[in-house]
Order: sequence, then structure tokens, then C-alpha cells
Amino acid sequence: MRTRGPLRPATVAKNLTALVVAAVFVFPVYWMFSSSLKPQSEILTKDPVFFFTPTFENYTTATGVDLFWSYVTNSLIVTLGAVLLALLVALAASFAIARMKFKGRKGIVLIVMMAQMAPWEVMVIAMYMIARDNDMLNSIPLLTAIYFVMVLPFTIWTLRGFIAAVPVELEEAAQIDGCTRGQAFRKVIFPLLAPGLMSTSLFGFITAWNEFAMVLVLNKDKTNQTLTLWLTQFQTAFGNDWGATMAASTLFALPVLVVFIFLQRKAVGGMTAGAVKG
Repeated sequence: MRTRGPLRPATVAKNLTALVVAAVFVFPVYWMFSSSLKPQSEILTKDPVFFFTPTFENYTTATGVDLFWSYVTNSLIVTLGAVLLALLVALAASFAIARMKFKGRKGIVLIVMMAQMAPWEVMVIAMYMIARDNDMLNSIPLLTAIYFVMVLPFTIWTLRGFIAAVPVELEEAAQIDGCTRGQAFRKVIFPLLAPGLMSTSLFGFITAWNEFAMVLVLNKDKTNQTLTLWLTQFQTAFGNDWGATMAASTLFALPVLVVFIFLQRKAVGGMTAGAVKG
């Protein structure tokens, strides 16, 4: 039986560094969650309170806001709608870029990269004016379309790399066996795209779920707002209700955490595969 030797100082140092970095990132999440379970009197104290009797009063306050379920429904509609639309369009676009040779192909790839790097916040004023002039303010479909455009470049770029990594011989063999090009894509290439689809879905979900500026400017009607604006409502005449704010933040982060846990294994493979040259 093989036994391990003593740990080298370099290994110990790396492990300790990793633990410190992990603690730095995890502690704010722990503090947010623990604060959501504290009474208000134990949150606004000079000395931190680590041991306390949990209470769910803050969660009751957070979910008792008017139109809470409307916020939840709107967030799910715009987020899932944007992600699904981006996947459908990006599948066709990335396949064309990765497999077909046509004039302007490199230019399209460059445009996709530039769109991915562009800060969308600089477009808020222009989008507001367009929406106002076309009577589209306070519109869930418009917000879905904007989020769709925001996540589309990354989706195309990642899936393009992933399709390029699939040997073209597999597609050609399927066509020799009698498949059309569409059938070869559906039966051979598409099943191999799971990691890429997972990674792009995760990125798109996080981007659309967390977006704040667009809905703040374009949707003033509370019935058409999302959960990002729900997080800003816990202010009273005496200041911020930090307990309710922390409870709302915890609830807001849960869907992203669940999606990440569900997709993270496939997403890692998708991120690396999407980086290949093609």
C-alpha cells in the first residue's frame, strides 16, 4: 500500500493561501445569510454578533412587499425568455460561423467580440428614447428582447468554439449514411454540445437575472419591474431595514446558486471548449 510522504512547505503554503482566498469570498455570503436571520437590534451593533437566536421575521417582511410575486414572475419571464431565445439564435449563428465559409465571416466574428465587450449601460439613454418614441416603455417583451441581445454575443462566441471542436468527420459520416445536414447537426453535433449549452445558459441566466440599469430606466411601472428593484424597497423613515435587505438578498441569490450547482460540472467543460480556435 502506497503511503503519502510529508507535505512540502510549498504545498502547505498553497493550501493555506487557497483557504484564505476562499474565506475572503465566502465570508460576505455567510454574513449576508446570518444577518438575514438576526433581529434588527443585533444587526445594528458596534460589535459583531456571531451567536444569536434565529428569526424568520426578516423574510416575512421581505416577501410581504406589495407585488412581490409579480416581481418574481417578471424576473423569471425575462430571464428564461432571454436565455432560451439566445440559445436558439446562437445555435444557428455559431454553426454557420464554425462550419460554413462565406464572405464576411471574420467580420461577423469581430462584431460578435466587440458586442460582447461593449458596456451596455452606455446604451441606456438611447434605448429609453427608442422605447419612448415607440410607446414601448414598461414592457416585459421589450425587456426580454434587450436581455436577449445582451447575452447573445457570449452565447454565439462560446457555442462557435464548441462546435468547431467537434470533428467535422462525424458530420460527414452521418451525411454519408443518409442524413441531411440538418439531421446530422441534430443527431450528431447537438448531443455533444451539452457542456457549451450549460455554460452559456448559466452565463445568460446570471446576466439577465442580475441586470438592474435597464429595468430601472425602462420600467417605471411597478407591475412590470423585476426582483432587482425589489431589493431597493427596504427603506423606512428611520433608515434602511438591513434585516429585510439581507433576507431579500439571500432569496435573490438562491436561484442563481441552484442553477450554478445544477450546471457547474458541465459549465466548466463548456467554458474551456468555447475557447478553442476555429
